[in-house]
Amino acid sequence: MPDTEAIRQTIANAEKHQNDLEEFVDLHTADALIVNIAGRRVLGRDAIREAMAHALATPLAKVLTKTEIVDIGFTTPDVALVSCVKRIFDEREESGGLPARGSLTYVVVREGDDWKIAFAQTTPVLS
Repeated sequence: MPDTEAIRQTIANAEKHQNDLEEFVDLHTADALIVNIAGRRVLGRDAIREAMAHALATPLAKVLTKTEIVDIGFTTPDVALVSCVKRIFDEREESGGLPARGSLTYVVVREGDDWKIAFAQTTPVLS
């Protein structure tokens, strides 16, 4: 199915641009919701931009992630659930005790010819 390749590209771009403020934010819908591995909830593209700009100006910029897609399922032709494994690489001098792995769930929606992230939540995997 061609849509799965476009969705995979959106997720790959989120990983690729995780430290590129505008490129990352543009991958999201206007009212996107992100819940990070620490449980912080950020609602809306403007708030995502603000939170990310703040994080990139701190040692959090040295926390990088890799994403492995496990499954893509469609709830409608224009909405998909993407299940992933997120690997976390904390390169800060003083690690914040983040887990090395999380279960990441995306909800992506079709906007015109593009797939945008409407929801992203990472749940820590502690064992």
